[in-house]
Amino acid sequence: MKILVVDDEKLLVKGIKFNLENEGFQVDTAYDGETAVELARTENYDLILLDVMMPKLDGLGACMQIREFSTVPIIMLTAKSEDMDKIIGLECGADDYITKPFNILELKARIRALIRRSVMNNQVQESNARITGGNIVIDTDRRTAERDGEFIELTSKEFDLVELLMKNPGRVYSRDNLLDLVWGKEYNGDIRTVDVHVHRIRDKLERNPAEPEHIMTKWGVGYYFKA
Repeated sequence: MKILVVDDEKLLVKGIKFNLENEGFQVDTAYDGETAVELARTENYDLILLDVMMPKLDGLGACMQIREFSTVPIIMLTAKSEDMDKIIGLECGADDYITKPFNILELKARIRALIRRSVMNNQVQESNARITGGNIVIDTDRRTAERDGEFIELTSKEFDLVELLMKNPGRVYSRDNLLDLVWGKEYNGDIRTVDVHVHRIRDKLERNPAEPEHIMTKWGVGYYFKA
């Protein structure tokens, strides 16, 4: 895990860095907001500790700029304890705050909790992006498909068709439905386009295209996905 510690109090930064490295973290340091933004843009951090009062660019400004390109967890370090300062920090994009002087044990506990929550959120997002049906897996973010762990190349329309069916297993779509939902209502092509694409998808994703396990036909009605 890699953490960026940003504060113009160099002695404080040295102490935080020492304690976090003893916990097994890799730690980078900076002493002003502008450097913090540049490091956040070029490096891959798991968490940033960001002081509010700093030269060149203060912590609030740095936090807002970082939020323009990154969702990295940010904890604000502040010498102020007024509720309004905490609210402003959170509204600028910070995930948590801790008031100076602070107990290093509390800081480490906050860091571990925030990283743990961030990891869990990322896992949920990855899980939601991946749809599994039997031996077929698609990733809706990367628009990739796998069969038995092997990546299979699908055209854009083939992927759109598979995604629709896999997101709605068991639901039967007529050819007209599929044309409207995948090709769009303005499409004026032959309805047999759907049959051709289903045939190609079966060739790519089914173990035995002649006896499909997943891309099924409801005779006289249309197609559906069997998980």
